[in-house]
Amino acid sequence: MYVTRAVTGARGRTDVAGAHRVVVKVGSSSLTTASGGLDADRVDALVDVLAKSRSGGEREIVLVSSGAIAAGLAPLGLRRRPKDLARQQAAASVGQGLLVARYTASFARYGVRVGQVLLTTDDTSRRAHHRNASRTLDKLLAMGALPVVNENDTVATDEIRFGDNDRLAALVAHLVRADLLVLLSDVDGLYDGDPAAPGTARIAEVAGPADIEHVKIGSAGKAGVGTGGMVTKVEAARIAAAAGIPVVLTSASQAADALAGRDTGTYFHPTGRRSADRLLWLQHASAPRGSLTLDDGAVRAVVEGRKSLLPAGIAAVEGEFIAGDPVELRDTAGRAVARGLVNFDAKELPRLFGRSTRELARELGPAYEREVVHRDDLVVLHP
Repeated sequence: MYVTRAVTGARGRTDVAGAHRVVVKVGSSSLTTASGGLDADRVDALVDVLAKSRSGGEREIVLVSSGAIAAGLAPLGLRRRPKDLARQQAAASVGQGLLVARYTASFARYGVRVGQVLLTTDDTSRRAHHRNASRTLDKLLAMGALPVVNENDTVATDEIRFGDNDRLAALVAHLVRADLLVLLSDVDGLYDGDPAAPGTARIAEVAGPADIEHVKIGSAGKAGVGTGGMVTKVEAARIAAAAGIPVVLTSASQAADALAGRDTGTYFHPTGRRSADRLLWLQHASAPRGSLTLDDGAVRAVVEGRKSLLPAGIAAVEGEFIAGDPVELRDTAGRAVARGLVNFDAKELPRLFGRSTRELARELGPAYEREVVHRDDLVVLHP
């Protein structure tokens, strides 16, 4: 049995019941049958809770919903979730329409309009696309609609996937400046061991990573229709909590209690402050298109001094990327120490190595008197 210390907090769950803007994530296993296909009763039960929670206009809800691939399995004659990307995309193409149609019909019982928002990491790590996603979600909420967000599985490739909707939900919570993130699955919280084993207990509250560092956390469940598991949910809770957002992790059947602030599931206390939206996306959602190797002085300037990366501190470049792409910044041992949006194409950089911006401006023109990665477009990974 794994042991965690008792966790108590001054605020407890008082900030849950009073949360105005809430992101709710639900997994495939809570919406579909194991063989694929939507379970209408499960969808309706979730909608009942969400619609009642937002009634009166005092609460806004953004729903991050898995289930598109799972919903498309049965119509395409697939017995289980395929492993190859092409068939996953085909299933998502069929299932996404079925999923949103089901939500639209179910929410219509309460007079609630649904708006579909499909995201890829490429949409959200680039500056202009990030602003567009934020504006779209804000406008939907302002107009009284309930956004249903999912990863755009139909077109996303392995290189630009969030990987699971738990992480997507944490990032969306930060994107919309949510007051609360609720992660719903088929398990009623985080346990201090295997939930099926005798003697294990639910962990009611987590004040920080140290409270669960000795807990063995399981992967995806037996249903075989999802991609996550408790590992991805705890990681999502960590991301959101570090961004100042409280999190409740519980089962879909306990959604009403979770939204009401009752003692259900596991409550993760906020552990940090909100940072710039785009930097959170850059750290957790961007897929680096290449890497820059920095000399020791540049590593110190970027990591310790939080300064911009200049051409003089670059020793090598790898990958094919263009200005505006995310890249990793590595030390001489190959360890990724930061990530940022680069201001030059990969093919331009070799002739800039080791040279000052003033020298480059004199020789190549004023366009070269700028940082390779500006500090405002840079996030440190290992301080």
